[in-house]
Amino acid sequence: MSTGTGAGTGRGGGRALLGPEQRAEALAGMADRELDVLVVGAGVVGAGTALDAVTRGLATGLVEARDWASGTSSRSSKLIHGGLRYLEMLDFALVREALKERGLLLGRLAPHLVKPVPFLYPLQHKGWERFYAGSGVALYDAMSLSSGHGRGLPTHRHLSRKRALRIAPALRKDALVGALQYYDAQMDDARYVATLVRTAAAYGAQCANRARVVGFLREGERVVGARVQDVEGGGEYEIRAKQIVNATGVWTDDTQALIGERGQFHVRASKGIHLVVPKDRIHSSTGLILRTEKSVLFVIPWGRHWIVGTTDTDWDLDKAHPAASSADIDYLLEHVNSVLAVPLTRDDVQGVYAGLRPLLAGESDATSKLSREHTVAHPVPGLVVVAGGKYTTYRVMAKDAVDEAVHGLDQRVAPCVTEDVPLVGAEGYRALWNGRARIAARTGLHVVRVEHLLNRYGSLTEELLSLIAEDPSLGEPLTGADDYLRAEVVYAASHEGARHLDDVLTRRTRISIETFDRGTRSARECAELMAPVLGWDEQQIEKEVEHYEKRVQAERESQRQPDDQTADAARLGAPDIVPL
Repeated sequence: MSTGTGAGTGRGGGRALLGPEQRAEALAGMADRELDVLVVGAGVVGAGTALDAVTRGLATGLVEARDWASGTSSRSSKLIHGGLRYLEMLDFALVREALKERGLLLGRLAPHLVKPVPFLYPLQHKGWERFYAGSGVALYDAMSLSSGHGRGLPTHRHLSRKRALRIAPALRKDALVGALQYYDAQMDDARYVATLVRTAAAYGAQCANRARVVGFLREGERVVGARVQDVEGGGEYEIRAKQIVNATGVWTDDTQALIGERGQFHVRASKGIHLVVPKDRIHSSTGLILRTEKSVLFVIPWGRHWIVGTTDTDWDLDKAHPAASSADIDYLLEHVNSVLAVPLTRDDVQGVYAGLRPLLAGESDATSKLSREHTVAHPVPGLVVVAGGKYTTYRVMAKDAVDEAVHGLDQRVAPCVTEDVPLVGAEGYRALWNGRARIAARTGLHVVRVEHLLNRYGSLTEELLSLIAEDPSLGEPLTGADDYLRAEVVYAASHEGARHLDDVLTRRTRISIETFDRGTRSARECAELMAPVLGWDEQQIEKEVEHYEKRVQAERESQRQPDDQTADAARLGAPDIVPL
C-alpha cells in the first residue's frame, strides 16, 4: 500500500477508502492513542481542517454526528465564487481571497469537481447601470487575474439586448435593455466534501461519520479529549487529543455548551432555500443573476436542471432539517418569473432544498458586522473554534484553525501545504478526460456516461469501472434516475462512507432533488445494492425504504405549509433513521 505524499492521490484510491471496515478501524484507532488534533464536524470546514492538519504531519481524527456534509455543506447554491455582491459592500479583501481560492480549485486542487459556469446579468437602466455594473465586473476580473490564479475563466463581456436574448431567449424582452456576461465556478458541494474527507484519509487521518461528540474530557481548565458515541453501534469511545477543533457550523453554540463555557461569539442560522427545475423549463444557454430588493437571485445551470435560489431569512427551529415553506417557494417563483417570458409554476418544481448559513453574531457591534467573514477563537485551553465564512474560502478557514491549534502544541509543526495538495481524483484527470473516447470503447459505456463519471470521481473513475467489469449489471442506469449508474450506489457504500439510503439519494447522488418523485422510485433498488456492502438483511432494507419514503412525504407536506413554524412541525413528522 502506498504511503507518503502520494498516498491515494493517483488513479487508485489507496487509503482513501471509507467503507464500513475503515470506519470501525478509525473509531478504534482514535481511541487507542492520543491524537494531535481531533476535528469535530465534517462539513467543508471540518473536512478541510482535517486535511490541513494531517498534511502538516499531525496525528489527526475527524468525527461527524451524521453524514459528511449533511448540514449546510450539502445545501448551498453549489457555487465557488468571489462574491460579486461583496464588491458593492466594498469588502475587497474577502472578494480577493475568494477569487484566489476559486482559481486554485479550478486549476490545481479539484479540476474534476469544480467547473466554470457563465452568468448573464440583465441591465434594466440605460447608461449609468452599464457603467456601474460593468465597472464592478471588470474589477472582479482584474482581482481574479491579480491573484495569480485567474487564468482558467473567460473575462466578462458587454451584450446588447438582442445578443442577450439570443443566448437567453427565456427572458422577457421588457426585462432588460442589455446585459453583462461573466464567469464563476460551481461544484456538487456534498460530493466535494466527501472527496475532501477521502483525501484526508489518504494522508492518514482517521475519519468516522455517525460518531457524535456527547461530552468533552477535562483536566482542570484544559480540554483534553472528547467522549464520542458510535451512533450506529451504540458504543462510546474516549478520544484524547492535544487540541480539539470545533467546526460544527450552525451547531457551534450547541457544541460549545458541552464544556459549559460561554463563547466569545455566537452563530446565527440564516435559512436559504433553492428550487430545482428541469432544463427545458428555462430556455437559456447561460445562468442568470438577478437583483432583488433584499439580495440577489441566481438561476444556475445544473446538469439537466436549473437551480433557482436563494432566500435569506432567520431560522431558530430544527437545525438538522430546515424546512422550506410555501411562502419561501412563492417568493422565489415570484422573483424569477418577473423576468421570464414563460413563467414557472409549482408543477415545474422537481426538487426543493433548504440550508442554513452560519452567520457570526457577536456580543458587540464590532463582531455583529462580521457576517460572511470567519473567525477563529481559543475559548479554553485545548479547544479551538472556527465559524462563519463561506464555502469558497473553506481552505483559508481550515488553515487559520490549524494555525491556532498549533499554538497549543508543544512541538514544531510545518506550515500549511494544502495550496499544493490536489484532492483524490484530480491527479491524471485531464489525461483521462482527453482519452474518454478510448475509455468508452474499452468499457462499452457511452462516452456521455464516461464524462459523467470523470466529472464526479476524476481519476478514481477507474475504481468504478473495475466494479462494472466484475459485475456488468452495475453498468446499467438506476431505475427512475437514469443519470446515475448502479455502480455509483455500491461505490458510495463501499468507498465513500454512505451508511444509509438517505446518504446515497440525497448526498452521494442528487436523486432526491433531480426527479419529480424525489427518489422514491429508485429507493428500493438502491437499498438492495447497498445491502451486501453494509450487511443489511431484508428487514433493514424495508426499514431504509420506509424511512426514506416518510422523509419525502414529510418534506412535501412541509412545503405546503404557510410559514416556518408549521413547515418545521410537518418536516419533523419523519424522524431520523438513527435518532441522535
